[in-house]
Amino acid sequence: MKIKKGDKVIVVSGKDKGKTGTVAKAFPKELKVLIEGINMAKRHMRPNAKNRMGQIIEKSIPVHVSNVMIADPKGGKPTRVGIKKDAKGSSRIAKKSGSVL
Repeated sequence: MKIKKGDKVIVVSGKDKGKTGTVAKAFPKELKVLIEGINMAKRHMRPNAKNRMGQIIEKSIPVHVSNVMIADPKGGKPTRVGIKKDAKGSSRIAKKSGSVL
């Protein structure tokens, strides 16, 4: 999985198509990412000791990696990610502009 925490991504399919956000958490085993403010769903909270009344909260739900693409640092458009190896190690690059991510 080439998308990591802190990356700026664009949703390319689904109900939030075209929206941008940053990756809050990555789940490599499930091939999903959690993006702040994207794919919001309502969840019911049961009353407990802290909160006497139950409530309905909105929270982000993980999105499959195939539905998002990294935003190009130069142009801001969706781009694929490549790996470039050199003497120091390997680094991720944007295929569209060639800049390091």
